[in-house]
Parts: sequence; structure tokens; C-alpha cells
Amino acid sequence: MGKSKAHFIEIKNLKVHYTSEGRKIHAVNDVSFSLKKGETLGLVGETGAGKTTIAKSILRILPEPPAQVEGGEIFLEGEDLLKMSNDEMRKIRGRKIAMIFQDPMTALNPVMRIGKQIAEGIVLHEKISAKEAEEKAKKMLEMVGIPASRYRDYPHQFSGGMKQRVVIAMALSCSPDLLLADEPTTALDVTIQAQVLDIIKNLQKEFETSMIMITHDLGIVAEVCDNVAVIYAGQVVEYGSREEIFDNPVHPYTIGLFGSLPDINSDVERLSPIMGMPPDASNLPKGCAFSPRCPYADEQCKNAPAELKPLGGTHTCRCIHERRAEKLNAQGVENLH
Repeated sequence: MGKSKAHFIEIKNLKVHYTSEGRKIHAVNDVSFSLKKGETLGLVGETGAGKTTIAKSILRILPEPPAQVEGGEIFLEGEDLLKMSNDEMRKIRGRKIAMIFQDPMTALNPVMRIGKQIAEGIVLHEKISAKEAEEKAKKMLEMVGIPASRYRDYPHQFSGGMKQRVVIAMALSCSPDLLLADEPTTALDVTIQAQVLDIIKNLQKEFETSMIMITHDLGIVAEVCDNVAVIYAGQVVEYGSREEIFDNPVHPYTIGLFGSLPDINSDVERLSPIMGMPPDASNLPKGCAFSPRCPYADEQCKNAPAELKPLGGTHTCRCIHERRAEKLNAQGVENLH
């Protein structure tokens, strides 16, 4: 994934850690990926894998301390965001990069009318009057299916799904070039999830917005993402196009994620979960981070870190036994433990 003019955003060797009670928590460990204009990349993995930390690093909103960007580069149209001043980043947030946060309850100011919260960002980034900003905010509300008449309502007057629509309207109000969607449907029921995803996809198409979709739901990835980066213990363990990942998952962790999904066409009594727990980020294994949970791990896996290997096309995998895992997966391995 070398540097290219076609890459709208490119992250190279990003490392982030947190400090807690004297311990160093390795949240993001040498992550690299790129995204072209208009594409959607899915960051997939369990809770605590480092997905949100990556997104907050791009937007430069990590709490410092306890967080610290230890190294790496984040290029947006060729400019390193990590080297920009706070004033320069303020001009980018909302205008070039916007974020849909996971919990709309905490993303909205409870004592401020929702219309005012949307208009505030518009006034900040666009040279228009308060009245014009109000009209644009009302238009954004209607685009996400909320009547403009609710412009002066407060967050507590909306349901969870409606609050998330407001957050989406706020994120897209200045037509950002890059949208960071941090599990935008996790707190919603499945019917509202589908509606919110449709809204995001339609608005993304209308504004030609690139998107990084953070999720643990492979169904969402299948529906909205062009490329997929599977994250485990702060590392990209498998990367490829949606077709490459879904048709031919190779890393044992990715295979395990698919094995944990219910399949309406399979006559099985139980799902096949990945046994064990993610490693302690303050004390990562010496070798492959997934080795304590991996059915194929040997002494080499436990003692030597694996590098990302190209598998053809855009497909890469961080596993020294990827062909063994791939072969067993093709034969129909039923579980990983």
C-alpha cells in the first residue's frame, strides 16, 4: 500500500498508546492503510481492538494525556494531519473530516436545541448568515427524515434512532470529504439500523464522500464497504476488497469472525465462537497477538511477530500459516478452539 496520488487519505505506521496507572496500553500498533476518493473502508474487529482510536487519531481528538501518538503519519490529500497546528485542524474538522459518534446520547448537547447544534458548525465553516445557516440546517434535518418543524426541539424529545439521524445531519452539514462512522447503528434496533444505513449511503453518494465505517458487524460491511481492514490488538491482521475478504478469508481471526455468524442456510445447533479473550494491551504476546486463541499456532507463532504478506490483488494477511488456515477454511472448519 505505497503512497499514490489516487489515495485521498493514507495512514502510515500509526502507533498510539494510553497511559493508565503507570501502565502503557498499546492501543494502535503500526497500522497502515489508504482510501481513495469516494470509497468506503470497513474497520472490523472486537471491542477494544483499537478501531475508534484510529478514527480519533485522524480527527486529532484523542485525549492527551492519557493518549499519545507515538509515531506514524496521516496524509489527507498529501498533507500530514499530525504536523498541523490546532488552528489548522479546527478548519478541517467538520469541513473536510466529520465523525458520526457511536452514542448519540453523548454526542448531542442536552441543553441546546438540535437545530442550533447543526447550524453552529455551518456558521463556523461557511461564510453565510445565521438565517442562511438555519435554513441549511432545516434542509439537512429533512434529508435525514426529520421534519424541519422540529428544528427547535431538544435532544430529550427524540428517540434513539432520531437522535442518530440528527448526529448524521450534523456530520454531513458541511459536505465533508471524509466521514468517520463509529458504529453508527450499534445502539439502534435492526429496523432503524437499516434506515440509518440507507440514509448514510444515499447522502454519501450525493456528496461523493469517502467513509471509514467502524463496526463489528460483518453484515454492515457487506452492505456498505468497498474494502475491509480486520483489526486485532491494534494491528491490521487482514486487508482486502470486500470480495477478497468475504469470498476467501485467510487469517484465523477473520475465519473465526465469519464462523461466529448465524447462517440461515446451515443446520447447526450452536454458533462457533472464537474461544478466549483479546490480549491485555499493556502486555501483548511476544509473537502473533492472536496466537493464544489460534488453533493453528505453534512455537514460531508465539515467539516471532508476523508481517503482512501479499496474497494477490489488494489482499494481505498477517499470519505465517495463512495457507494452512486458508486450506482448512476451504474444507469447512466448523469452529476455532
